[in-house]
Amino acid sequence: MSYVAVYPIATADTPNKVLTHVDDIRSILAEHGVRFERWQPSPVEKGASEAEMIEAYRAQIDALGYAAVEVIRVENDHPQKDRLRAQCLAERTYSEDHVRFFVAGQGLFTLHIDDYVYGVRCEKHDLLIIPAGLPHWFDMGENPHCVTLRLFDTAQGREPKLTGDDIAVRFPELDD
Repeated sequence: MSYVAVYPIATADTPNKVLTHVDDIRSILAEHGVRFERWQPSPVEKGASEAEMIEAYRAQIDALGYAAVEVIRVENDHPQKDRLRAQCLAERTYSEDHVRFFVAGQGLFTLHIDDYVYGVRCEKHDLLIIPAGLPHWFDMGENPHCVTLRLFDTAQGREPKLTGDDIAVRFPELDD
């Protein structure tokens, strides 16, 4: 189930709000320029190629207007899953919007907005667009199942800039 949990930075162990309804998630994130949508399912069979996944969502991808798309796939048997997870758990920003659409599985994007942290659990058919410059981190979990489309405009826009803040270690991860 998709949700957003809102934590004051001072109380990382207890959210002051948890929203599970898509319209509520969309509304609270939109207040901060973050876009959340649930796309209508397209027929993508298990084991589909990257090209088939992209083509299945071509109309929605084109409507967003980004220049490029790539498939990011991390499953539990991925040989570098632990290293990839550790890298993603560091707070970062991007010079472009950070756009992810979940084809399968789930993940937890955590957004650092002023004195609050927003844990956004995304799952299959969820689109999340984090505006350029907004600090955040991502957790795919200890046993990942995460297949996403990542949209971007330039190769430089895909590269994270780490903030150096260790805030991520204080907040719940996907498996908590």
